[in-house]
Amino acid sequence: MTTMNCPDCASERTGVVDTATSDGGAAVRRRRECQRCGFRFTTYERAEWDSLQVKKRDGSIEGFDAAKLRAGIERAVEKRPIADAVVDDLVTDVEDALDARDERIVASTLIGDLVSERLREVDSIAYIRFVSVYRAFSEPEEFLRELDAVLDDLPTADPADAALSQFDDGADRSPADPPD
Repeated sequence: MTTMNCPDCASERTGVVDTATSDGGAAVRRRRECQRCGFRFTTYERAEWDSLQVKKRDGSIEGFDAAKLRAGIERAVEKRPIADAVVDDLVTDVEDALDARDERIVASTLIGDLVSERLREVDSIAYIRFVSVYRAFSEPEEFLRELDAVLDDLPTADPADAALSQFDDGADRSPADPPD
Protein backbone atom coordinates (compact mmCIF):
# COMPACT_ATOMS: atom_id res chain seq x y z
CA MET A 1 0.00 0.00 0.00
CA THR A 2 1.29 3.42 -0.91
CA THR A 3 1.00 6.41 1.33
CA MET A 4 0.35 10.01 0.39
CA ASN A 5 2.13 12.74 2.27
CA CYS A 6 -0.06 15.53 3.56
CA PRO A 7 0.47 18.64 1.40
CA ASP A 8 0.00 20.80 4.51
CA CYS A 9 2.28 19.20 7.14
CA ALA A 10 4.11 16.50 5.08
CA SER A 11 2.99 13.73 7.43
CA GLU A 12 2.84 10.23 5.94
CA ARG A 13 -0.16 9.39 8.07
CA THR A 14 -3.06 10.11 5.73
CA GLY A 15 -6.19 8.06 5.18
CA VAL A 16 -8.81 7.76 2.45
CA VAL A 17 -12.15 9.26 3.47
CA ASP A 18 -14.07 8.79 0.20
CA THR A 19 -13.44 7.11 -3.18
CA ALA A 20 -15.33 7.70 -6.44
CA THR A 21 -14.72 7.36 -10.17
CA SER A 22 -14.40 10.44 -12.33
CA ASP A 23 -13.81 11.32 -15.99
CA GLY A 24 -16.28 8.63 -17.04
CA GLY A 25 -14.38 5.90 -15.21
CA ALA A 26 -10.97 6.90 -16.57
CA ALA A 27 -9.80 8.10 -13.15
CA VAL A 28 -10.35 7.40 -9.46
CA ARG A 29 -10.94 10.40 -7.19
CA ARG A 30 -9.94 9.99 -3.54
CA ARG A 31 -10.65 12.40 -0.68
CA ARG A 32 -7.93 12.05 1.93
CA GLU A 33 -7.44 13.36 5.43
CA CYS A 34 -4.24 13.83 7.36
CA GLN A 35 -4.42 11.97 10.67
CA ARG A 36 -1.94 14.38 12.21
CA CYS A 37 -3.30 17.84 11.31
CA GLY A 38 -6.77 17.03 9.91
CA PHE A 39 -6.10 18.69 6.54
CA ARG A 40 -8.29 17.28 3.72
CA PHE A 41 -7.16 17.03 0.11
CA THR A 42 -8.09 15.25 -3.13
CA THR A 43 -5.96 12.93 -5.25
CA TYR A 44 -6.65 11.41 -8.67
CA GLU A 45 -5.38 8.12 -10.04
CA ARG A 46 -5.17 7.65 -13.79
CA ALA A 47 -3.68 4.90 -15.88
CA GLU A 48 -0.54 5.96 -17.72
CA TRP A 49 -1.26 5.09 -21.34
CA ASP A 50 0.37 8.08 -22.91
CA SER A 51 3.34 5.98 -23.87
CA LEU A 52 3.24 3.04 -26.21
CA GLN A 53 3.01 -0.38 -24.54
CA VAL A 54 4.06 -3.72 -26.08
CA LYS A 55 2.19 -6.96 -25.42
CA LYS A 56 4.69 -9.78 -25.61
CA ARG A 57 4.02 -13.36 -26.73
CA ASP A 58 3.80 -14.55 -23.12
CA GLY A 59 1.05 -11.99 -22.43
CA SER A 60 3.14 -9.60 -20.36
CA ILE A 61 3.06 -5.90 -21.16
CA GLU A 62 6.06 -3.58 -21.08
CA GLY A 63 6.84 -0.10 -22.31
CA PHE A 64 8.02 0.33 -25.88
CA ASP A 65 11.79 0.71 -25.98
CA ALA A 66 13.25 2.22 -29.16
CA ALA A 67 16.76 1.22 -28.03
CA LYS A 68 15.68 -2.41 -27.90
CA LEU A 69 14.19 -2.09 -31.40
CA ARG A 70 17.42 -0.54 -32.67
CA ALA A 71 19.54 -3.29 -31.06
CA GLY A 72 17.53 -5.99 -32.84
CA ILE A 73 17.89 -4.25 -36.18
CA GLU A 74 21.61 -3.63 -35.64
CA ARG A 75 22.15 -7.33 -34.92
CA ALA A 76 20.45 -8.19 -38.20
CA VAL A 77 22.50 -5.70 -40.26
CA GLU A 78 25.80 -6.45 -38.51
CA LYS A 79 28.68 -6.73 -40.99
CA ARG A 80 26.37 -5.79 -43.86
CA PRO A 81 26.90 -2.72 -46.06
CA ILE A 82 24.06 -0.82 -44.37
CA ALA A 83 24.65 2.81 -43.38
CA ASP A 84 23.72 4.01 -39.89
CA ALA A 85 21.35 6.49 -41.53
CA VAL A 86 19.40 3.59 -43.04
CA VAL A 87 19.04 1.99 -39.59
CA ASP A 88 17.96 5.37 -38.18
CA ASP A 89 15.33 5.69 -40.92
CA LEU A 90 14.12 2.14 -40.34
CA VAL A 91 13.68 2.72 -36.59
CA THR A 92 11.90 6.02 -37.28
CA ASP A 93 9.60 4.38 -39.86
CA VAL A 94 8.58 1.66 -37.41
CA GLU A 95 8.04 4.17 -34.58
CA ASP A 96 5.94 6.39 -36.88
CA ALA A 97 3.85 3.41 -38.02
CA LEU A 98 3.21 2.44 -34.40
CA ASP A 99 2.39 6.02 -33.35
CA ALA A 100 -0.07 6.33 -36.24
CA ARG A 101 -2.16 3.52 -34.79
CA ASP A 102 -5.00 4.33 -32.43
CA GLU A 103 -3.97 1.63 -29.98
CA ARG A 104 -1.59 2.32 -27.11
CA ILE A 105 -0.92 -1.41 -26.67
CA VAL A 106 0.56 -3.17 -29.69
CA ALA A 107 1.55 -6.79 -30.11
CA SER A 108 5.25 -7.56 -30.34
CA THR A 109 4.42 -9.56 -33.47
CA LEU A 110 3.22 -6.36 -35.15
CA ILE A 111 6.56 -4.71 -34.43
CA GLY A 112 8.39 -7.75 -35.79
CA ASP A 113 6.26 -7.70 -38.94
CA LEU A 114 6.95 -3.99 -39.50
CA VAL A 115 10.70 -4.46 -39.06
CA SER A 116 10.87 -7.54 -41.28
CA GLU A 117 8.88 -5.78 -44.05
CA ARG A 118 11.30 -2.88 -44.09
CA LEU A 119 14.43 -5.03 -43.73
CA ARG A 120 13.33 -7.12 -46.71
CA GLU A 121 13.38 -3.94 -48.82
CA VAL A 122 16.79 -2.90 -47.46
CA ASP A 123 18.87 -6.09 -47.45
CA SER A 124 17.86 -9.71 -48.01
CA ILE A 125 20.58 -11.13 -45.73
CA ALA A 126 19.62 -8.82 -42.86
CA TYR A 127 16.00 -9.79 -43.44
CA ILE A 128 16.79 -13.53 -43.23
CA ARG A 129 18.83 -12.96 -40.06
CA PHE A 130 16.00 -11.00 -38.45
CA VAL A 131 13.16 -13.38 -39.32
CA SER A 132 15.16 -16.43 -38.33
CA VAL A 133 15.25 -15.05 -34.78
CA TYR A 134 11.88 -13.26 -34.79
CA ARG A 135 9.88 -16.18 -36.15
CA ALA A 136 11.96 -18.71 -34.19
CA PHE A 137 11.96 -21.34 -36.92
CA SER A 138 11.64 -24.74 -35.30
CA GLU A 139 12.29 -26.79 -38.43
CA PRO A 140 14.95 -26.36 -41.12
CA GLU A 141 12.19 -26.61 -43.74
CA GLU A 142 10.61 -23.39 -42.42
CA PHE A 143 13.91 -21.61 -42.83
CA LEU A 144 14.35 -23.02 -46.35
CA ARG A 145 10.84 -21.89 -47.37
CA GLU A 146 11.62 -18.35 -46.25
CA LEU A 147 14.99 -18.42 -47.98
CA ASP A 148 13.36 -19.70 -51.19
CA ALA A 149 10.83 -16.85 -51.04
CA VAL A 150 13.65 -14.32 -50.76
CA LEU A 151 15.58 -15.93 -53.60
CA ASP A 152 12.46 -15.93 -55.77
CA ASP A 153 12.12 -12.17 -55.23
CA LEU A 154 15.70 -11.43 -56.34
CA PRO A 155 16.00 -10.03 -59.85
CA THR A 156 17.10 -12.60 -62.39
CA ALA A 157 20.46 -11.89 -63.94
CA ASP A 158 21.48 -12.29 -67.54
CA PRO A 159 23.88 -15.30 -67.77
CA ALA A 160 26.39 -13.11 -69.61
CA ASP A 161 26.30 -10.61 -66.74
CA ALA A 162 26.79 -13.42 -64.24
CA ALA A 163 29.89 -14.62 -66.08
CA LEU A 164 31.34 -11.12 -66.04
CA SER A 165 30.39 -10.45 -62.43
CA GLN A 166 32.79 -13.10 -61.15
CA PHE A 167 35.59 -10.72 -62.12
CA ASP A 168 33.91 -7.52 -60.90
CA ASP A 169 35.57 -6.46 -57.68
CA GLY A 170 35.58 -2.78 -58.55
CA ALA A 171 38.95 -2.88 -60.32
CA ASP A 172 39.20 -1.88 -63.97
CA ARG A 173 40.18 -4.98 -65.88
CA SER A 174 38.87 -7.03 -68.73
CA PRO A 175 37.24 -10.46 -68.24
CA ALA A 176 40.45 -12.04 -69.54
CA ASP A 177 42.50 -10.61 -66.67
CA PRO A 178 42.74 -13.01 -63.73
CA PRO A 179 41.50 -11.82 -60.35
CA ASP A 180 44.11 -10.80 -57.75
